[in-house]
Amino acid sequence: MEMVISFPGGKRVDAAFGDTVIKTDQPSAEGGDDSAPTPFALFLASMGTCAGIYVLGFCQQRELPTDNIRIRQSLEADPLTHMIKQINLDIELPPDFPEKYAAAVVKAAQ
Repeated sequence: MEMVISFPGGKRVDAAFGDTVIKTDQPSAEGGDDSAPTPFALFLASMGTCAGIYVLGFCQQRELPTDNIRIRQSLEADPLTHMIKQINLDIELPPDFPEKYAAAVVKAAQ
């Protein structure tokens, strides 16, 4: 797959592949116009959604409902450098989720 990265103006940066265009922008405080998520926010979202596709596939294969499953993503930053040192993905399963699949669905996301 090839992606074409373009610069449509201001602080916007877009990535195009096939018929899809992913638009990004920076916050207005950094000279952007808040027209789209930041590239870094999309990067982080891609990690959560990648884990999500494995959870979704696991559940669909077993005909388990996914309506009340959530993945909560949180970040831990180094207090000195402010760089992200860890990304946590916590899978929240509904109370009626079959216990026999609880550990396996977490492993599928890993």
